[in-house]
Amino acid sequence: MSSSALIDSTGAVHEPFAGVEAGNARLAMETASTSHADTYVSPAQHHNPIEMLSTTAHWSDGKLTVWEGTQISGPMTTGLALMLRLDRSLIEVKSPSVGGSFGQKGAFQLQTTLVAHAAMLLGRPVKLVMPRAQLFHNAGFRPRSRHHVKLGADAGKMVAVQYDADHQQSRSGNFPPRYHEATVQMYGIADYLGTASNIRIDTQTPGYMRTPFPQPSQFAFESAVDELAYKLGEDPVAFRLRHDTTIDPLHGKPLSSRFLNDCIREGAQRFGWERRTAAPGSMALPDGTQVGWGIGCGAYPSMTTPSLVTLRVYADGRTRYAASGHEMGQGMRTAIASVLLRELDLDPNRLEILIGDTSAAPQHPTSGSSGTTSVVSAAATAAAKMREAADALFAGRELSGNLHQRLLKVRRPYLEIEASQVGPGQDPSVLDALRHGGFGVWGPHYPSFTSFSYIAHFVEVHVEPRTRRVRVPRVVSVVDCGRVVSPRTATSQVLGGVVWAIGATLREETEVDPRFGGWLNCDLADYVVPVNADVGDIDVTFIDKPDPLTNTTGAKGLGEVAMAGASGAIANAIYHATGKRVRKMPIRIEDLL
Repeated sequence: MSSSALIDSTGAVHEPFAGVEAGNARLAMETASTSHADTYVSPAQHHNPIEMLSTTAHWSDGKLTVWEGTQISGPMTTGLALMLRLDRSLIEVKSPSVGGSFGQKGAFQLQTTLVAHAAMLLGRPVKLVMPRAQLFHNAGFRPRSRHHVKLGADAGKMVAVQYDADHQQSRSGNFPPRYHEATVQMYGIADYLGTASNIRIDTQTPGYMRTPFPQPSQFAFESAVDELAYKLGEDPVAFRLRHDTTIDPLHGKPLSSRFLNDCIREGAQRFGWERRTAAPGSMALPDGTQVGWGIGCGAYPSMTTPSLVTLRVYADGRTRYAASGHEMGQGMRTAIASVLLRELDLDPNRLEILIGDTSAAPQHPTSGSSGTTSVVSAAATAAAKMREAADALFAGRELSGNLHQRLLKVRRPYLEIEASQVGPGQDPSVLDALRHGGFGVWGPHYPSFTSFSYIAHFVEVHVEPRTRRVRVPRVVSVVDCGRVVSPRTATSQVLGGVVWAIGATLREETEVDPRFGGWLNCDLADYVVPVNADVGDIDVTFIDKPDPLTNTTGAKGLGEVAMAGASGAIANAIYHATGKRVRKMPIRIEDLL
């Protein structure tokens, strides 16, 4: 326990966590002509992937093979080796498809070692599937968090932020309250003071859930920005546009790219924002349904991971690509294939992409906003190296046909290259750590620049006059994620993020049993998520301007930023519809009666 920790009357431990500071927010706040301060609350929420957590293990001929949907097959190998006292070379972990993950499968699961040990004792395959109720009580979850945000403004611009956050934490867990990682980068406010703390209580350790820190923090921050805009009599769109920047205020480094204002302008045009009337409660349908329009913006760090790649092209038409990466619905294999087929003349029907398999290549943990961008860049590097090797092999020969056919003509059974990649300015020694089960995520604060992805959401809500039920008939989301490598899968990521935000804002909360502290609604009958009837039209578009610094493809992270700021947009639209500001999620019927 930290020496500065406090224990309240309930026995909860309030433990300060390292915050962030830029400029002198206290002084700037004292001299600001206008300010707004309030507290916003985000509830505990649980992942609910359709497929359960499961582990299958097989011990044969002195080797252990584990099949599990996981984002961390490499570190899992190391963890199993330590727990079972085995050499890492005797363990293989295979996760060809993670399934729904969203952060839940980014940690070592409680059941994995038990299943592996059982397989070793029995000498036969063992499989365990965790029921949904146990998933609620054993796996990670999004913790309940509180956000006290104070904003100061002068001459129509924000000049200071004081922001204190805390969240629930287990007695010994280390999931950090990093709620300032994106808000400090949003609007170029030079004077920012962010503090945070853990509140240690008797619960299991919380963990990563899609858009882990910006989801609750940008609900709070974008709600506060909206409240300040109204206090100043400013249009919420025009107010945000006034805060363009090219500098990371926390470190003084240039931003690799920032097209948030482009997102806002494009979104406003596509949404028809000019038809909005400003006064809350001023828009309605003929039947009395209240209509509200709101905006919310978001940012998320764009990070990279190291990779070791083997690419082998066979004369018989096959291609085998093995690299780090975990397919969890983001379309990673599709993105890799698109790069390889664009850069090399290969047979697309016989392309094998091996990821999530420690027997094929060293595996780095995969997260939503570092996975695809990293593997796409690695694939481009491997393709360039393969072209160089082919040019050297075929030098001085005039050969027709694709790469497979040319190998056949020179009677070469295959051509293989190995390639590696690290992030901009990253120490190449991280590759040695990767070979031995380590990892080295890099960014968003690179040696010479800072890199974030950005998004702007425009939301229309309808509030029924008698039931007060909130509907979301349409959303426009515009994203700055650098170059879009795979438009179809990129669009799918944003659609999923917006639907998740609708659920997080209007439906989802894990209820606590006040008697015993356990979770009450631990099934899909009682844990309410959006269904098709809750989802209207979602219009997704991309700025699609390549980032010049992050990697060779110009891509930035997308999977996490897709959700950032959307809850704030929904809450802001509800205020515009009703004149009632709700500062906690989920926003329910009783909040609007």
